[in-house]
Amino acid sequence: SMRDLYSVLGVSNNASSDEIKKAYRKVALKNHPDKNPGDNEAESKFKEAAEAYSVLSDNRKRQQYDQFGHAGVGMGDQTQGFSSGGFHHMSMDDIFSQFGDVFGSDIFGSIFGGRRVGQTIRRGKDLRVTIGLTYSEIVTGVEKTIKIKRLEHCITCQGSGAAPGVSPTTCQQCGGAGRVRQMSQSFIFQSVVERECPICKGTGKVITKPCKSCSNGLVRKSVSVKVKVPAGVESGNYMRLDGQGNKGETGQPAGDLVVFFEEENHPHFVRDGENVFLEAVISFSMSALGTSIEVPTIDGGKVSLKIPPGIQSGQILRMRKKGFPVMRGSSRGDQLVRVHVETPSGLNKKQKSIFEELESKENKVKQPYRKIKL
Repeated sequence: SMRDLYSVLGVSNNASSDEIKKAYRKVALKNHPDKNPGDNEAESKFKEAAEAYSVLSDNRKRQQYDQFGHAGVGMGDQTQGFSSGGFHHMSMDDIFSQFGDVFGSDIFGSIFGGRRVGQTIRRGKDLRVTIGLTYSEIVTGVEKTIKIKRLEHCITCQGSGAAPGVSPTTCQQCGGAGRVRQMSQSFIFQSVVERECPICKGTGKVITKPCKSCSNGLVRKSVSVKVKVPAGVESGNYMRLDGQGNKGETGQPAGDLVVFFEEENHPHFVRDGENVFLEAVISFSMSALGTSIEVPTIDGGKVSLKIPPGIQSGQILRMRKKGFPVMRGSSRGDQLVRVHVETPSGLNKKQKSIFEELESKENKVKQPYRKIKL
């Protein structure tokens, strides 16, 4: 039968995440195969600890294990690359790649030696750009072509960084590995520390005759990039275009282009999420009698809006589904129209007489004072 996972790490079933992490580190270091060469029992305990940590360090898996035991987690999640037999069928390098971060950067290789992570990946730098969008562009979505300056591979040397006719040679310092090892003595044991090769900077190659047209195989160029902006975006949203940033040196992967969106100010509308606000100014008589007015929409057209009789200044009328599209959805927000009643001023005698007659016949205000709504 399989051992209790908490017992494997020597912790209680209510241990915190930090306690579980520390316990796994202790057991793994004690039973590490490089520290116990040829000891099958130690290797088995090492793999057993890795299996326990894979479950107990994952909140979802831990809950399933606490509720259903080993059957709840299957002890072999195929999505993580584990076989039905758990970690006992995984190579040691696979386990290191899964949980090396628990010990810090490549501590297995640093302390025990023999685990090389390979050449340093010098990915090209990401680029950032901001593009402005009108409300009408946000409503429909739009494809924009933008011009950026980025590092591209040199045509002369095809990105190798070496002069034409000359190929980069294998670094003699690291033998093409891109990393070198140094012996270090601690109070407990001797260790082998692995670092980036200082000669080739982790590439494994040395250029004896550089290309005169570029720097490390890269030149700065102005290029055009198409950006498909989805409907409904707002200021602060961004999208990442994979591989559209600066190219990497000597065949390394390119960086990404991160495009930020910014809404341009509109003369009439103010956005609030998926909704949009507009103020409509009407006359005193229109507010008293009611009417219909035409109001603009963010689609670019105009629609009729019914003003009910007796509407007060500051009241808001809602126009359903006239706002912005919901990103990655099929619905739309609303357009909210705040009514502002303009009180007439500069009345002539006839107009003043009409209002005086109206005042003598209108009902008195029932509630002359009320609490302000802040």
